[in-house]
Amino acid sequence: MNQRIIAIDQSTSSTKALLFDEQCHMIARTNVDHQQYYPQTGWVEHDAEEIYENMVEAIRLLVKKYMDCCPQGNECSPKPQGDPVSGFSASDSQFSLCITNQRETVVVWNKLTGKPIARAVVWQDTRGGELCRQLRSDAKTADMVMKKSGLLIDPNFSASGVKCLLDQVEGAREAAARGELLMGTIDTWLVWKLTGGRVHATDYTNASRTMLFNIHTMDWDDDLLQLFDIPRSMMPELRPCDAIYGETTVEGVFENPIQIAGVLGDSHGALVGQMCFKQGSGKVTYGTGSSVMVNIGEEPLPAPEGLVTSVGFSALGRTWYGYEGNIYSTGATLKWIADQLQLVGHPSEMEALATSVDDNGGVYIVPAFSGLGAPWWQSNVKGAVFGLTFATTKAHFLRAALESIAYQIKDLVDVMAQATGGKLSEICADGGPTKNRFLMQFQADMLNTPVVCTEVDDASALGAVVMNGLARGVWTSFNDVVGFRKVTQIYRPQASPSTVQLYEGWRQAVSQLIK
Repeated sequence: MNQRIIAIDQSTSSTKALLFDEQCHMIARTNVDHQQYYPQTGWVEHDAEEIYENMVEAIRLLVKKYMDCCPQGNECSPKPQGDPVSGFSASDSQFSLCITNQRETVVVWNKLTGKPIARAVVWQDTRGGELCRQLRSDAKTADMVMKKSGLLIDPNFSASGVKCLLDQVEGAREAAARGELLMGTIDTWLVWKLTGGRVHATDYTNASRTMLFNIHTMDWDDDLLQLFDIPRSMMPELRPCDAIYGETTVEGVFENPIQIAGVLGDSHGALVGQMCFKQGSGKVTYGTGSSVMVNIGEEPLPAPEGLVTSVGFSALGRTWYGYEGNIYSTGATLKWIADQLQLVGHPSEMEALATSVDDNGGVYIVPAFSGLGAPWWQSNVKGAVFGLTFATTKAHFLRAALESIAYQIKDLVDVMAQATGGKLSEICADGGPTKNRFLMQFQADMLNTPVVCTEVDDASALGAVVMNGLARGVWTSFNDVVGFRKVTQIYRPQASPSTVQLYEGWRQAVSQLIK
């Protein structure tokens, strides 16, 4: 019987359900968007219950799409009669489920009622900014957090968001003291809901982004928990990425339970999906924000200034670490231009307009909507546009927005290349914006490094599928899966003196904002 793996890619803007076979070919996909909440300046929230409901709906739609085409789980055949999902059990054993997710976004819920005490605090949220600034001002505290967690003290990571919820939601502190509250990143919440509250667990990659996890002991750290005043009773069980996390019927989509096998954060999923198993290999994920991550091997080395050290992935009884830098607004900038400014109907329309002009006309956009992430770590900075004149057109503005993505990636890659001993041989790229040929060529030019794009846009989901197969014993080594990555295009650098000048203009723009 052909096995089918459902990969949930729960991102900042939507929940995707993707169906793969055991050769890692994607068979079908569905997507359900969720609402963004901005109740106060700097606050970004998600409704965790909506996300769970959307995940169930995405899986329901995915299974229906698959069964409409392939009711026997074989090759496509005529559409079956009746509802192919209701009472579906004939091929339940074909399916298993894996999860990759937006990482630092955190949920706190009451384990007795099963209800969140408030909306989830999204990784872009800066409500913990003042607390983090106060903690960073104490050099000893900042050094302790960095040495234990590998992270800089910043509201991007989960800990400050949890503390804010416990401090600000009426009765939360008391409920936490009674052991009634649980916390977790989105993967933890989804697993808990899928298993009917039987499993409260997360994987090492998501844990390593909370600022509460010790990357040396591979456990929650009492000093970090105390620093943020978070009871240990709230913390989920820790597991490797290639573990079995439980069973679920997905709210009755399946009559018989299927396994949840394989969980990891989205950037880590992309590292695996791009098959960056060797020390020194790296990737860029272009999503709502962007993550640049390089595999540094099996030792959690101290990160250079402006970067952090996280668990890259944990599988086959071993753990690999990575240097990482996170950019808050890349794809989000394009979505803002389309949705809020309405300069285009969809981000896909931007390439044609951006290439209708020869250059950016001197315009630079610094998209610090939620502050500046790595390597700047300035959470209080606001976005800005520089160089506007009466000659500026919409095309110049759109080109500057696309260029801002490449500049931010270069900021990080330059630091990483220096830390790992020189220029990287190539950068593997994934995510929706990789379809923008102008952006990819401009990125290669900026880095003076080949940018390799693969046929699977959803590398994070592919990484989760790899972990699913390892967890279930389908594959027993990384060598079994490296051939599943198919390169679609390589953008080779065409750097010129103007490339250097453009980047200098970017650095000057940023320097006017940072303190």
